[in-house]
Order: sequence, then C-alpha cells, then structure tokens
Amino acid sequence: MGQFGVGQAVRRVEDARLLTGQGRYTDDIQLDGQLYMALVRSPHAHAEIKSIDAAEARAAEGVHAVFTIADLDAAGIQDIPCIAPIPGVDGKPPRMPGHPVLARGRVRHVGDPVAAVVAETAQQAKDAAELVDVDYDTLDHVVDAQAAVQPGAPTLHEIAPDNVALEWGLGDDAAVAQAFEQAAHVTRVEMVNNRVVANSMEPRGAIGNYDPKADRFELYTSSQSSHGLRSQIAEQVLNVDPERLRVVTPDVGGGFGTKIFLYSEQVLVLHVAQALGRPVKWIGERRESFQSDAQGRDHTATMELALDAEHRMTAIRLTTLANVGGYLSNAATYVPTQSMGKMLCGLYRIPAMSANVKCVFTNTVPVDAYRGAGRPEAAYFVERTVDAAARELGLDPAELRRKNFIQPEEMPWTTPAGATYDSGEFARLLDRALEKAAYAQLAERKQAAARRGKLLGLGLSTYVEACGSVGSEDAQLRIDPDGGASLIVGTQTNGQGHHTAYAQLLADKLGLDPEQVRFHQGDTDIAKTGGGTMGSRSLLVGGGATDQAADQVIERAKKIAGYTLEVSPDDLEFEAGTFTIAGTDRQTTLAEVARAAQERDDLPSDLKGPLQETGHYDAPEAETFPNGVHVCEVEIDRETAELEITRYIVVDDFGMVLNPMLVSGQIHGGIAQGIGQALLEQTVYEADSGQLVTATYQDYTMPRADDLPDIEIEFISVPCKTNPFGIKGAGEAGAIGAPPAVINALVDALEPYGILHVDMPATTERIWQVLQTNTPQAAAE
Repeated sequence: MGQFGVGQAVRRVEDARLLTGQGRYTDDIQLDGQLYMALVRSPHAHAEIKSIDAAEARAAEGVHAVFTIADLDAAGIQDIPCIAPIPGVDGKPPRMPGHPVLARGRVRHVGDPVAAVVAETAQQAKDAAELVDVDYDTLDHVVDAQAAVQPGAPTLHEIAPDNVALEWGLGDDAAVAQAFEQAAHVTRVEMVNNRVVANSMEPRGAIGNYDPKADRFELYTSSQSSHGLRSQIAEQVLNVDPERLRVVTPDVGGGFGTKIFLYSEQVLVLHVAQALGRPVKWIGERRESFQSDAQGRDHTATMELALDAEHRMTAIRLTTLANVGGYLSNAATYVPTQSMGKMLCGLYRIPAMSANVKCVFTNTVPVDAYRGAGRPEAAYFVERTVDAAARELGLDPAELRRKNFIQPEEMPWTTPAGATYDSGEFARLLDRALEKAAYAQLAERKQAAARRGKLLGLGLSTYVEACGSVGSEDAQLRIDPDGGASLIVGTQTNGQGHHTAYAQLLADKLGLDPEQVRFHQGDTDIAKTGGGTMGSRSLLVGGGATDQAADQVIERAKKIAGYTLEVSPDDLEFEAGTFTIAGTDRQTTLAEVARAAQERDDLPSDLKGPLQETGHYDAPEAETFPNGVHVCEVEIDRETAELEITRYIVVDDFGMVLNPMLVSGQIHGGIAQGIGQALLEQTVYEADSGQLVTATYQDYTMPRADDLPDIEIEFISVPCKTNPFGIKGAGEAGAIGAPPAVINALVDALEPYGILHVDMPATTERIWQVLQTNTPQAAAE
C-alpha cells in the first residue's frame, strides 16, 4: 500500500477546483444564441384546464413562442414513463396513467407544468409566463394518502378510481398470522415517515440544442445518470435513435436520488430547441424545486412485532400507505415495495414476515427515491417497533436487539423478506458503540441532567441496507506520455468524491499520485456506456471496471517494456509505476512505456499506439449489505422543550473502506439529512386548499450547523464475500440509521411522561405540546 493507496485517508483532489469557483455546473454553460424558457405552473392542486390564452404572452417583448400540450402531442412527444412497473398482489402491473410533459386537460398538483414560454432573456420569459391566461375549473382534491383511499375521495385518474396505483405484498401471511396468535407479547406502533424535499445545493437545470445538419440533439443537465436519461428520452419520449441524442452532465451540486429521474423540462428544452432552431436554457428556481422536484418518503404505517415468552422475535407485519403524488415518477412503485420490503427484517433472526403496501395517488408533487430509497423507511419502522417492544416489556433495548441478532456463524442468512446476508458481526458493532457511548453510566447522566432541569435520553438504532448490485460499467484507461492517466467511467459524481476514489484506486495499482489522474464522466459521446450513480454502486461496479482496465494496461505495458529492455515480459516485475528486470537494477517507467508505444517505430504492430485499455465489470447478482449501529444522546429543556443532541456515535461495517475520509464525509452528510427529517423537515400541504405550505425556506426548516452535533465515527470492517473487493457500500447509511436513533433518544428522554412514540418531525413545538399535555405524575398513576 502506497501513500495514496487503498485504505488511506486521502484529501479530495477535486476540492481545490470546486472551492475556488472553477467548477462547471449547468448554469455556467452558455451556448451561442441560446434562448430562455420559463414554465407556467398550476396554482391549483386539482383542476380541469378549460382553455389557455397565450396571445398576450406571445406578443410580449422578446418572446419567441409559447408551447402547450397540443404542440407536444402534434409533434409526437410521448409521456414520461414509469420505468419500474412492480407487479402487485394480483400479479398485474401497477395502474400507470399518463404523466404528460405538460398538463393534458387536467392539473394534479400545485406546480404541475401547464405551458412553456421561450424568450430572449430569462426575465422576459418569466414576465411573459405571468401573461399566459389559463382558465381553470377547480376540482375537489386530496393531499393525504389516508384520505385518498376513503370512499368518496376525489379521483385523480380514471384508471385508478380508488386512487390506488398498486397494492403490493411480500412474505407469508399465514405463517405470520399463526405466529401472532401464539405470541406471548405483541407490540404495535402506528407511525408516519414524513415527506421531505431533497434540497440539493444546485437546483435542477437543462439546456437543449439541436443540430439540423447532423439531425442530432444535445442536452446539458444536472443529473445522476446521463446514459439513463438518454435512453428514456430518446427511446420512450422522443422516439429517436439514442445515437441522435448526446447528454452531458457537468459538475453536479448534489443529487440524493432526485436527479436520477426524467423531468418535463429536460424534454421541453430539446423539443423547443428543435422547433425554434436555437439552444434553449432553463434553470429552476428554489420555489420551483419545492413544486416540481421528486420528493421523498411520505408513508403512513402500522408495524407489529410478535415475541415469544423468551423475548425472541417470531414475526413482523407491516401495513403501509405510500403517497406517490399526482403521477408515477420513474421509480415510484419500486421504492416503497421491493426496495423497502427486503429490508424489513433488519439484523434480526425473524422466522416470518409479511408486508402490504398500497401506493396511493394524491394531489401532491410525485414522490420517488430520496437518499436510501426505501431502506430508511424500513429501518425506521423496524427500529422504532423494536424499541417500543423493549419499553413495553421493561427490557434493555440493547439486550433485546442483541438477543435477536443473526450470528456471524449463521451466515449466509436468508431472511423471510428474501435478502441473503453474506457477512456481518452485528453484536460486535453494538458492543463497541455502547462502549464508546458509556452506556453503563447512562443512569448517572440522566440524574445529573435532571438536576439541571433537563430530560436526557439515549436512543439506539441498527440498520442494514442492500446496495451495489445494479448493472455493469466500462472504464477506459489511458496512460499519457507525461506519465499521467486519463480515466473515463460511466458513473456520475454528485459531490461524493468520485475523482478521488478512482484516482486512489489507480494510485494503488499504478503507482501514480492522485493529481496525475484526469477524470472524465457524464458525457455520452465520451463514455459510451454508463449506469450512473445510485444505490451505492459506483465504487463496486465502476471501481471494478477501473481495476480491470488497470490490469489490462499493466499486461500490455509489460510486453512493451520487455521489448524495449530486450527481455521476456515474464522476467519483469512491476511496482510503484516501474518495470524492473528481476534481480537487476535495469528498469523503465510506465510513462516511458507510454511514450515508447506512440513514438517507437520498431515496436511490433500489436504494441503500437496509445497505451489504453477498456475494463468491463458486471455487478454480482448478490447484493452487498452494509450495516451498523447509531447511538444518539439528547437533552430536552423541561421549560422550553428545546432539544439538543449532545452526542452522536456511529459504528459502521462497510466492508473494505477505500478512503475513510471520503466515507466519513458521506456519513456526516447522511446523518445531517436524517436528523433533519427526524427533528425539522416536513413537506406540508394544506388539506382545505391543497396548497404547498412549505414552499420556501421561510417555511421549510433545513438543518443548520448549530442543529448538528459532533459525529463520532468508527469503522469495523467485515469484508463482503460476494464481490472480489470486499466492498459493501456507504453512500446512504447515515440517512438510514439516524431517524430512528434520534426518535428513540427522544422517547427515552420522555420516559417519565409515559410517552411511547412521537412522530417525525419532532419539532420543539411538538415536544412542548407533549410536555404540556402529559405529566410525570399522571404517567406514574
């Protein structure tokens, strides 16, 4: 292992460029002659569109055109597809109504795009959009999933008269029912996994261009998968050969899942550019992000846990209503079903499970994957219920978990939810986390806090997630004559530090300094294939392809080095970027070999040319299962109900950790999002009007630095056995473990008041109401 090799905490090589304003984001791109697009969005949650009068807007200064769904239909533009049609309990696909690029006859949520205005400047387009007169006939609306499935609720789509897009099930209902009948104790918790807005630093944006001579489109956009967008847009929306569409994703200021999906604006800028013969740019404003970006979570659930007389878990049963919004986003039916379902056994040896999920249409922004995509929801439901069971039984929450953990010697272990864990030492991680948290002294800390007028609580959560097994990747690696390397990979960094991670792999393999690696991504003309970034797949799949490309480069370089040194390649040893004849001091460097490959005319023809190779890696069928333990300690002021997280400890098993500094950054960010959901963030739609109440940062509370504690992180690596690198993945873990840990800590602090559950977000107001309506004396009675 070299200075920059695998396992070293190497500083990010991309940061100097990004922090000094040299990043290149979508809004930094200016194409010659570009026009600007603004959207007319629905002010109503549900309404029929009686007419659209755009005459005044078309006559406004600088305006080139106004487009409606009639224009798109005439041009043959198709609807945005749901690309994850998960079959339901009846084996049939979900009810998939059309998701038009612009509203077709009816709007189904506030912010639904109705028309596109294109002008010479962005301000002219926005001003003209205000002049488009849309005559709406408002309809009854419903913004809550529970209300949407009630008899007589307003119907959003004729294809789903009961507003249910999909009813999905998993597990053995009969075995679960029997286990509950025979249970010595049953815990039942009703809870809400609140809706959140992704809120990446960089809003979405798109620039479309069309070259009539080449009959080819170009799309510049902030995304997580250039190739995925190209396939969807070309094959399913525009009906053109994918080779006629180039998609370029420059630097991306955060994605969190939301930028995986196809949105109306990306289609519109392409169509408008072709129709008007000039490039067209749209950059979303923050208010538009709240009204149009796919949102996350929004489940109402009942989780039941059965235990025997020895306090061993015998079955779990989950019933969930998952709000999917006004339309099905790309993966809307996958997240609350298959993605969540297979994680519903957690780390526990549970013999039987069942889940029933209804995906429900409401007059709200569509919901899709948000950091963790189903796994945070599963962990929250499981860990809140396990904690509640321990409190009902008067047991130590840590001991109940430890008693029911799957043991290392039992691996591989297949849960009744269908996940097969290949490795893990769950009790070891728990013990280490409790040791770091001084768990044995918790009672003394509670007493000391009480003397200061504080309620102290400690919450545990364990988690497991499935990731990594998604598609394949190619990596093209070239050693340049200056000794540096150029790497092209089809994954897409959104701020995770891919440049550093891949450079570190090559530093370890080829003896390079990370700064010598030139990294290219996000352009479908350069990276011919790519699976994008989602589900913690990049290092495993993209790294696997990079590793293979490096091996192939070394093999070819060894032949060239053997020729130039006049020895058999078998006599050469390669280390730290240098080929040495075994037992001698004669050597040549990788850079010298790269120059020889392009400059020496006497080389055999099969060795001439740039020193470059392409590696290919198929993700293994078996997923990886990172896991860990979160410990959160909080103090609540009895008088003001203000909550402070005084300590936060995480012990994670990510298998092989390439760069602890990068991983720690990912964990910090995920925990910040998890704490935000637990205590602060909630997307609120007013029931009476259907309006989005939390439409700006004035009403939607994001976590700030002073809301977050110091986070203590430790890794205990149990290498994965299902891939050659031992990698398990780390990108979503913080967001998965944090919400239940925080709420468990809050409930522990409120134990004197007899409180068994508080829904997220546990704001100061909500905690204050709990303290006002409950007393320790009443709870004791």
